[in-house]
Amino acid sequence: METFVDVIMPLPLAATFTYSVPDDLASQVARGSRVIVPFGRKKIYTAIVENVHFCRPEGYEVKEIYEVLDSEPILLPVQFKFWEWISEYYLCTKGEVYKAAVPSGLKLESETLIELNPDFVADAPLPEREQKILDLLSDGKEKPVTLIEKELKAKSLLAVVKKLLEKEAVFIHESVRRNYKPKTELHVRLSSAVSCNEKVLNMQIDALKRAPKQQMMLLDYLSRSGCLNKAIPDEVSKKDLLANGASTAAFTSLVDKGIFETYQYEIGRLRDSDLKLNDLHPLSEAQQNAYNAILGSFMEKNVCLFHGVTSSGKTEVYIHLIQKVLEAGKQALYLLPEIALTTQITERLRSVFGNRLGIYHSKYPDAERVEIWNKMLSEKAYDIVVGVRSSVFLPFRRLGLVIVDEEHETTYKQQDPAPRYHARNSAIVLASMYGAKTLLGTATPCLESFYNAATGKYAYVELSTRYKSIQLPEIKVVDIKDLRKRKLMTAVNPFSPDLLAAIREALENKEQVILFQNRRGYAPVVECNTCGWVPRCKNCDVSLTYHKGLNMLTCHYCGYTYQLPQKCPACEGLEIRSIGFGTEKIEDEIQKIFPDARVARMDLDTTRTRTAYERIIDDFQNHRTDILIGTQMVSKGLDFDRVSVVGILNADTMLNYPDFRAYERAFQMMAQVAGRAGRKHKQGRVFLQTKNADLPIIRQVVRNDYAQMYQEQMEERQLFHYPPFYRVITVALKHRQPETVEALARDMAQRLRAVLGERVLGPDKPAVARIQLLYIRNIVIKIENNLSLKAVREHLLRIRQEELMQESFRSAIIYYDVDPM
Repeated sequence: METFVDVIMPLPLAATFTYSVPDDLASQVARGSRVIVPFGRKKIYTAIVENVHFCRPEGYEVKEIYEVLDSEPILLPVQFKFWEWISEYYLCTKGEVYKAAVPSGLKLESETLIELNPDFVADAPLPEREQKILDLLSDGKEKPVTLIEKELKAKSLLAVVKKLLEKEAVFIHESVRRNYKPKTELHVRLSSAVSCNEKVLNMQIDALKRAPKQQMMLLDYLSRSGCLNKAIPDEVSKKDLLANGASTAAFTSLVDKGIFETYQYEIGRLRDSDLKLNDLHPLSEAQQNAYNAILGSFMEKNVCLFHGVTSSGKTEVYIHLIQKVLEAGKQALYLLPEIALTTQITERLRSVFGNRLGIYHSKYPDAERVEIWNKMLSEKAYDIVVGVRSSVFLPFRRLGLVIVDEEHETTYKQQDPAPRYHARNSAIVLASMYGAKTLLGTATPCLESFYNAATGKYAYVELSTRYKSIQLPEIKVVDIKDLRKRKLMTAVNPFSPDLLAAIREALENKEQVILFQNRRGYAPVVECNTCGWVPRCKNCDVSLTYHKGLNMLTCHYCGYTYQLPQKCPACEGLEIRSIGFGTEKIEDEIQKIFPDARVARMDLDTTRTRTAYERIIDDFQNHRTDILIGTQMVSKGLDFDRVSVVGILNADTMLNYPDFRAYERAFQMMAQVAGRAGRKHKQGRVFLQTKNADLPIIRQVVRNDYAQMYQEQMEERQLFHYPPFYRVITVALKHRQPETVEALARDMAQRLRAVLGERVLGPDKPAVARIQLLYIRNIVIKIENNLSLKAVREHLLRIRQEELMQESFRSAIIYYDVDPM
C-alpha cells in the first residue's frame, strides 16, 4: 500500500502539501518528524509531517520525499494543536508558525551552488571578473552564489556567471545546507589491532621502553579509560591525554604506530556544572500569604494575576511555586520580557535548582538552541525553562506551571515577521492545553489583565508591602519648563539642579544612580542652523539619529547609515547642531559633570551580544559602575541593592505618542523605573522631570495610584471602543508605489465595510508612513467581544485573498495584526 504524507513547509503558505513516501522510508516516517522534500522546480526544504495516510491525491503528480531526518518526532501532538491555534487566532499560516517556532538549525534549506568544471581549459585569457570567480572556486570547495556575490561585491554577478556557464567553465546545482552541526571533540581509543587484550597490551608497553613518553601516555590512557576492567571503556579525549604538559609528538607517534586511533565524539554544547545548591529562602509573612492565596486560587481558576509592588519579593514566591510543581513531577516555564533579565533571574534559580534549569533565547547560538530543543524531547529534559517569548514553542512533555513575569511588557508581542503573537496570551492557551496553571506577575498590570481579574475571569492576588517593609521611593516632580523660564536649566542641559545635587550626594555616599532616557543614540535630530536642513532616511519617512561614537547618522527602522556631513548639503553652511538627547549624549554629559564616576550605558547599541548584557549588569550589581544610563531596558525588574537615586529625564516623550495605550505604558514605565530606587537599606529618591507637571498621570505615578489610572483609562476605552471592551485588528498594507497602496487601501476598506460596517476605521497613514521603501496604510477594525471571531476571520482571509488576486495589487503586502501593541 502506498504511503503519503501531508507536510507543513517553512513558507507563508496556507495549505499543507502531499508527498509520496518511498517503500524503504515508509516505516521511518511519523507525524512530527522532519522530511526533506523538493518544492517547485529546484528548491529543497525541510518539512514537518502533519499527517500520514494512504490516500493518493487526484489531479496532479505527487512528488516523493527525499529523506526522513528523524528516528523520533521533533514535534509533539500538543504542539500541532498549539500551532493550529496560533495560526487561526493571529491570522497567519502554519508555515509562518513553523518558521518562527523551530530553531533554524533544524530546518535544512537548499542553496544554489556554483561548481568549477575540472575539465575546463580556457582558449584565451578570461576577463578579470570571470577569472576572479574561477579563482574563488579553484580551491576545490563549492561556494554559494551569495558568498561569491559578497566577496566580489558585484551587482552584475549573474551576467558573469551566465558567461561562464556558456563557456562550460562552471555548472550550477542545488544543494542542501545543513545548518546545525553537533559539537564534537577529538577522542582516542585503542585500535582494533590492539584492543583491550591484556597480553597484547603488555607486549606494547614493553616495546615502548625506549620511548618513555609514549609508554606513559599509553598507561595514562589505560588508567583513564578503565578498559582492562570495564566492558565499555570510558571516553578519553586527546585533550585529556595532553593535559599536564604531555607530549603532542608522543601522541602522534602512538597513532602512527597503530596503537591509538582517533575519532570525533559528540559532546554537545549543554554542559552540567557542579553547583552547591542553596535551600529555599523562607518567605516573609506577606509572601507566605500570597503564596497560599495563589495555590488556593489555582483550585478554582487556571490563571491568576499576581499584583505585587516593586521589590515585594515576587521572584521568591515564584521559586517556591516552581518547587511545588517539581515535587509533583511537572515542568515549569518561566517567561521574561527581555533577555537582559535572564542573567539575574538565572543566577537566583540556578542556585536553588542547579542543572534542572535551562535557558532559551535568541542571543544563544542557534546550535545551542537546537540542543536545548532536542534535550526537551529526551528523557533528561529540563524541569524548568527560563526564556523569552519564543520559549512557548518548546516541546514540553509535563508542563505544570507557566509564570509570565512582568506580564504587562509590550515586548511579549511579536511585531515582525509573522506570527504576530503575544507570548502572554499564547502561554495561557498553551498551559490550558497541558492542563497547567498560569501565573501573571507584575507591579503594574496590563489593563486587560486587571480587567479580566476584576470581572472574575482570572483569580487575583495582591502583595502590597515591600520585602522587609522597605519604603516605596520618594518621587519628586521637577517642572523643567518652569526651570528653563527661570534660567535654572537650558535646552542643552537635561539635568535639573536637584537631580545633579542628588547624584553628587549618592556618589559621595558610595551609592548608585540610574538615569532613564527612552531614546538611544546621541541626538534624535540634527539640523543646519542656517537653513534648517534635517537629514532624513532615504528608505523611510523619518529623520536620522546621530550616533557620535560612530560619527554616523542612522535610521532606527531600516538600519540605513549616512556619514555626518561637515557642511550642510543644502546651503553649505558649517553650523550643523544636534537637537534633543539620546542615551549616548546623556552618557557624554554626565561624564563631563562627574569625571571620576564610573558610567555605563545600557541600550540596544551596547547590548547586541549576550555577554554584553551580562557584563553591564554584573558590573553594576558588583558596584564596578556608579551610574547606569539606559532606555526601557533598565526598567524591567532588575534588582540592585545600592541604587538610591533614579532620574527620569523626560517623561513627556512617553506621553506624546499616538496610541491609545500611551498613558498606560507611560505609567507602567515610570512606576517600574521608580521601583529600582531604594530597594534595601533606605528609602530611594526619584526625580521625575516633565514639562507637564499638572497632568493627572504624573500625580498617579507619584502616589503609585494604579487604581485611579485604571479607572480613568477604562472609562475612555469603553467610550471609544478599545480593549478590553472591543477587540482590535490592524490591517497593514504596503507597496513600493504610493498610488498603488492608496488605491489598495481604499478598495480593501470598502470591501471590509461591506461586511463589518462602521467597525472599520480608515484607511489612514501611520506616524511613519514609509519604511524600507514601502509605503504604508493602516485600517483599524474594532470588534465587539460577543461577535463571532471565527466568522470575522473567515471574511478577513477571504478579502485579503481577493485583493491579492487582482493584477494591480499582486505585489502588495497585506497582513493582519490581531491585538496590536
